[in-house]
Amino acid sequence: MAPTDPTLEVEAALFAGGAPLVIGVDEVGRGAIAGIAAVGVCAILPQTDAVPEGLRDSKLLSATRRRAVEPLVARWAMATAVGEAEPAEVDALGIVAALGLAGRRALISLFEQGVDVAAATVLLDGSHDWLTPALGAPPRILTRVKADRDCASVAGASIMAKQHRDALMVIDHERWPVYGWDGNKGYGSPAHLAAVAEHGASPRHRLTWLRSAEPAAGMLPFSV
Repeated sequence: MAPTDPTLEVEAALFAGGAPLVIGVDEVGRGAIAGIAAVGVCAILPQTDAVPEGLRDSKLLSATRRRAVEPLVARWAMATAVGEAEPAEVDALGIVAALGLAGRRALISLFEQGVDVAAATVLLDGSHDWLTPALGAPPRILTRVKADRDCASVAGASIMAKQHRDALMVIDHERWPVYGWDGNKGYGSPAHLAAVAEHGASPRHRLTWLRSAEPAAGMLPFSV
């Protein structure tokens, strides 16, 4: 097993401590200047078996490998969902609150699939709990740095969110091809920023983020 392969060790400890199910949570699109912010959720039960072959944090996989792993995650998990926050919501609320809104929508989708979200332990990637403020009666939420790398449920959530968001960006590219979203997926590549400078912003851009983007810096996040 490679150091980057996620396991169920953390989830197993939570199950041993009495958690009836674990919901892994990860976000995608936080740093983009166009497109939705997406939050993936992946619910698993104590009897969940071996981690799907090839599962890793979505950032560590090629687009081809992510496409292959996505259906494996969907079959492996008890349930999965992706919540969205629109670019206008990111502008109006700020990215942290928008992520919370997307996460709330994802958990509602799980509930509608029959998942007892209130009884779950939620495993959230990162050190900051941006989810609790968005929930009226939050379940138990634990944060863990690099959970998307180490924890299978969170890696599964990252795959579902990444695949969902990338597919939407390709659809948006067909309507606004000048920005190259089929390649940059809405992140601030130099070519993307140059297209905004030449053609102006689209309805899918986050206007508050464009005001602080610097094309000459060449240091903004880029997604392949």
